[in-house]
Amino acid sequence: MVNTYLDYNATAPVWPDVIEGVTEAMKICGNASSVHELGRKASSLVEEAREKIASLVNAHPSQVIFTSGGTEANNLALSQGRGGCVILASIEHDSILKAHTRAKLINVGSDGIICIDHMQSLLAESSAGSIISVMLANNETGVLQPIEHVSAMGRERGALVHCDVIQAVGKIDVNWQTLDVNMMSLSAHKLGGPQGIGALIVDEELDFLPCLKGGGQERNRRAGTENVPGIVGFGIAADLVRENKTQMDNTVQLRETMENKLRSIIPEINIHGSSVERLPNTSCFSMPGVEAITQLVALDLDGVMVSAGSACSSGKVTASHVLKAMGLSNSEASSAIRVSLGWGSKLEDVEAFLSTWQNLYISTRVDDQIKATAA
Repeated sequence: MVNTYLDYNATAPVWPDVIEGVTEAMKICGNASSVHELGRKASSLVEEAREKIASLVNAHPSQVIFTSGGTEANNLALSQGRGGCVILASIEHDSILKAHTRAKLINVGSDGIICIDHMQSLLAESSAGSIISVMLANNETGVLQPIEHVSAMGRERGALVHCDVIQAVGKIDVNWQTLDVNMMSLSAHKLGGPQGIGALIVDEELDFLPCLKGGGQERNRRAGTENVPGIVGFGIAADLVRENKTQMDNTVQLRETMENKLRSIIPEINIHGSSVERLPNTSCFSMPGVEAITQLVALDLDGVMVSAGSACSSGKVTASHVLKAMGLSNSEASSAIRVSLGWGSKLEDVEAFLSTWQNLYISTRVDDQIKATAA
């Protein structure tokens, strides 16, 4: 059985060049803070990667703080609030929502886009030193948010603005200059880089407060010996996604092919967020009356790997808070799955998914008819 991987938003397969680069970096035993030859070599590799990552998002290398991943980057960003309110979009990743459980949440519409009027009312009630966090692209639906508008409103009220761009980088253009935020989170494994390495891009003028204290690494903004192999892999992945921008043209065509077929199977199917601008690789939809876990198991048995939203919940499959925030019922949200494509996706992958998914739908409908007849 050939495995079909369609879960790029959880973790993208690692590029072969990244594996090679990480392997070579692991042969260098020097600590990047050491002044001897091997230490200088390690430090040089870190700085080279820092430049590549900064270039990917049109920032300056000195703005890049390396972290252990997206979760740390998000938590580090939210720790920069200065005692005011914390305002978050209700569809944020758990690494944002669980970092501030008493935050004020911005409502979203049925299309998955934040309600600007509601955000404005929350800002009007906020005090000095507040912080706002709104993701650029939702990890479950792919829906894009009006970050430039959020930034302008936040700055007008004197609030710090953070943006989680983890799902967007490598799929659409992400530009630090035009987003005009104070902080921005990235993660390597969404790009085809290693797991366990991320970055926070920060405004140079921000009076940054470190959470991890110790050595003077990362210009005293994040203590701890740098993960040189991971950072090297991150840098290589950043180069590769920039060099392969046109890959997303193929990806969006694959998604359109898949969604057109889904609509032919179930004309009334709800593809969540499809009425607005989305990431080119992401599709989230529900099979009426069939729990997501049932779909995932059936697909997995046929070697097709997708997910039921975020992959950061210890393997649990529960009703998506993102879809519930968009107004879906528990039943609808519990029956939603996410297909996410990427640099290695092919038409046969989409066809394999559709074959199993359609067979499951047909068998479910037949079972329902048998039960109805028996009743």
